[in-house]
Amino acid sequence: MDRTDGTFEARTAGRERRGTGGWEDVLAGDAHLVTPGGEWRSKLWSIAVEQFNRAADLLSIEPDIRARLLEPRRSLTVNFPVRRDNGEVEIFTGYRVQHTLTMGPTKGGIRYAPGVSLGECAALAIWMTLKCQLVGLPFGGAKGGVRCDPNRLSHSELERLTRRYASEIFPIIGPNRDIPAPDMATGEQEMAWFMDTYSQHVGYPVPEIVTGKPLVLGGIVGRQVATGLGAVYCVESVLERIGLDLVGSRVVIQGFGNVGAVMARELSNRGAVIVGISDVTGGVASSGGLNVDALMTWVGEHRFLRGFPGGDPVARSDVLEIPCDILVPAALERQITEDNASKLDCQLVIEAANGPTTPDADRILADRGIHVVPDVIANAGGVTASYFEWAQDQQKYLWDSDAIAQRLRTQLRRGIQRVFATADRLDVDWRTAAQAVAIERFAAATRLRTIYP
Repeated sequence: MDRTDGTFEARTAGRERRGTGGWEDVLAGDAHLVTPGGEWRSKLWSIAVEQFNRAADLLSIEPDIRARLLEPRRSLTVNFPVRRDNGEVEIFTGYRVQHTLTMGPTKGGIRYAPGVSLGECAALAIWMTLKCQLVGLPFGGAKGGVRCDPNRLSHSELERLTRRYASEIFPIIGPNRDIPAPDMATGEQEMAWFMDTYSQHVGYPVPEIVTGKPLVLGGIVGRQVATGLGAVYCVESVLERIGLDLVGSRVVIQGFGNVGAVMARELSNRGAVIVGISDVTGGVASSGGLNVDALMTWVGEHRFLRGFPGGDPVARSDVLEIPCDILVPAALERQITEDNASKLDCQLVIEAANGPTTPDADRILADRGIHVVPDVIANAGGVTASYFEWAQDQQKYLWDSDAIAQRLRTQLRRGIQRVFATADRLDVDWRTAAQAVAIERFAAATRLRTIYP
């Protein structure tokens, strides 16, 4: 008996009489906006969800655990002013998404690009969780960024934007809470500004608040090349499995930024022939092989590949269709789609970029017998090296370059061997296997921690 409001039945009847106050009519046209996670729905998020659900179905993950694994735990959107060099004030929008707080502090990059959105950050955050679990790191995934065109900002404007963004997301980050890192259009300098801004807030130096810093501020040797080098280690492991020799293999790389350039150099040094490469301005191809040193010198002097005289010019997207043995998408998301997947002429795709292949394209490539090494393992070298840097800063003990390189190679090779073993056990493709490895670890931790309170 309820001594305040009467019987349970009476209270229930009262609620039924009150109804919902007419909200059904108000929300009828925008119901998707109020469903869990509705605010971060995007094409990239849809891809992440489809990939996740494929593996979760295979593992028979319970509905309540699946919901907790899939939707990001925390997200922050900030709008902030930045004074331009000409004195005008411009408003920028930034984001930070933390996918899970179950496994330890969250970890993920910060990108500056015109297309940065909450949905993009949410998708990249869940992939970061999967990467961390796949290579055995004590992190959950996170991602953030600012919607801007960094090419149109001066050095001083970038500094003001970075410091203000760091100040805006200060309440939810910390060396044991959420550790940012470089990503698209950010690097050592932005991380130095970020670290200094956080340190000024707390009153003492905190080098472990970010990774990817300059060496003098607590960075590690090799962090800049770690993502590309990790992808090369994956290439070596896959070629061993499928029986293809790297020496003489023809390689095409879409993207000549930090990751693509490192892969071009390292693969060329190991005997591969780079027959095509591109950046945002276009591509260049040569059936006899491109001179990677000349390419890097040209870009160092001209900033972009456009106009490089050592090969035939090709369109930026057409570079994906150049005949080769190994294709490396190392640029943007959703580059291999149902429109061009049937035109690819390669044996192996190494996803050095995040989300470069859509689910429809995945199915086409599988039907054609083209192996795909998924992004969650192929580009996990960056977060692995970031873990090493964070651990070094936490311990206040410097690691030498040989130890870092050996540990990176060991972590990546162990991760991809887990993928191969799971693919054999479950009889699935490598992407589904990689997701399954990570989801199994994540689900086990979620069950053990249960729900508070």
